[in-house]
Amino acid sequence: MASDPLMLIHDPELLARGERVLGAEFRAMHERVLEATALTSRLNVLPFDDEAGKTALLEQILGRPLPAGLTIYPPFYTDHGLNLDLGERVFINQGCTFLDYAGIRLGRGVMIGPKATFITMGHPVDPQERREFLTGAPIDIAENVWIGAGAMILPGVSIGQDAVIAAGAVVAEDVPASSLVTGAKGTVQRTW
Repeated sequence: MASDPLMLIHDPELLARGERVLGAEFRAMHERVLEATALTSRLNVLPFDDEAGKTALLEQILGRPLPAGLTIYPPFYTDHGLNLDLGERVFINQGCTFLDYAGIRLGRGVMIGPKATFITMGHPVDPQERREFLTGAPIDIAENVWIGAGAMILPGVSIGQDAVIAAGAVVAEDVPASSLVTGAKGTVQRTW
């Protein structure tokens, strides 16, 4: 994940005077989150066979026409939607989450298993900065990648063409083309 601040959460001048006021960019992002959440809430209660209704709501969520052959099985979650770039013939199974403010690209023919999560934003590790900034980096998934159920793709990750991410894997580093990634490993990296 990028360690440089991407966005101030609060207006620094007002914060210095003791007022907790959201910064303009954060406020705009927050408004879009509310809008995207309202749209996905409507999408996720439609009858499964209401293709016209699903298409209309997905086009509102993504802010553009759907690519050819796109399949998304609700429930579907995104906090922004406008920075989610989906290629042709992408398949997204039920319960997937896309936190796409910093951008997510899914190349042609990508297949995603149920409950996979893509996260482009976070907070700095430093406790003093944690409530002050958001950090983030885009996710780029090349063509014909298969991402298994419950996998988690973290900020700044690129996954090469034809790679496979196994179910439950946590991907925090780039993945070369035509390779298999497995496992979730949490290890202490540093202390403070």
